[in-house]
Amino acid sequence: MTQFDNIIKDIKNKKLLPVYFLWGEEPFFIDRISKTIEDEVLTEDEKGFDQTILYGNEVDVEQVIAQAKQFPMFSGKRVVIVKEAQHLSRNIEKIESYLENPQPNTVLVFNYKGKKPDGRQKYGKLLAKNKWSFESKITRDYQVPIYLDQFAKSAGLTIDAKSKAMMTEFLGSDLGRVYNEIQKLKIVVKDGKITPEIVEQNIGISKDYNNFELQGALSYKDGSKAFSISKYFGENPKSNPLVVTLAVLFKMFSSLIIYHTLVDKSQGNVARELGINPYFVKDYQVAANNYPLKKVTRIISLLREADVKSKGVGSTGKVTDSELLNELIFKIISM
Repeated sequence: MTQFDNIIKDIKNKKLLPVYFLWGEEPFFIDRISKTIEDEVLTEDEKGFDQTILYGNEVDVEQVIAQAKQFPMFSGKRVVIVKEAQHLSRNIEKIESYLENPQPNTVLVFNYKGKKPDGRQKYGKLLAKNKWSFESKITRDYQVPIYLDQFAKSAGLTIDAKSKAMMTEFLGSDLGRVYNEIQKLKIVVKDGKITPEIVEQNIGISKDYNNFELQGALSYKDGSKAFSISKYFGENPKSNPLVVTLAVLFKMFSSLIIYHTLVDKSQGNVARELGINPYFVKDYQVAANNYPLKKVTRIISLLREADVKSKGVGSTGKVTDSELLNELIFKIISM
């Protein structure tokens, strides 16, 4: 289990710390831990008396400490949650005195997004020494399918590889959106299985016309399918911006360069090195046969040229994004 999983488990089992200093670049884990404390520690009746929500842009550190030092009125615990606590960063070191002697019946939570405690100062050392600090690290694109599996499992669902690829492409690395979409699907999925059809119907992603399918078409040099997808993109530009497609293709062919340099091209090693689901390794094997290393480096150049042209640099006349994509597909498949 991860540190995040252990924290959530302990909170639900009422194994509570006096201080939770939640910090880092990924808001999702900070929000989930804070929300779990808000929901699980006190009953609804107790919250009205013994739970206080503060906002860092509305209070100062002294006010936070004053709230934390109060005794619970009708329950065994008092909960004080400071949202947007990063606004207190200028004077956050003033919590040092409280950390030295925290109120044992209070659970004090700081949502310190986008910043980190100063480990050189005493308050930072106290947080680290007592293990009251949790770093919420930024989520990378390659990690999203892993979280999709976890979120689906926690919702009592399963999700296949193509559905994960579709959702990753559409939702990106915003774990909040990913989590919320899984919760929506939990309501509509009847047999417990998230499929491409389910994703298409409920999230608005075409299962046949998307960047994931375009990657596959180019890997197999399926011109008919690739141009069909390009046509759909041209007809639905808001949902399929060229800049996103170019970024996806750039990542695909950059990964293909890595594939060509691997000595161990076993399925497991390729999946680890490229950060992909083993299910998709065969697509890279096919793509590698169709595009030797020299061709891949040329394709990378073509992608950069297309990106520049899409920004209006070096293009003659008014060229649409659809025309640029068609030209790019033609050049890639013609290699």
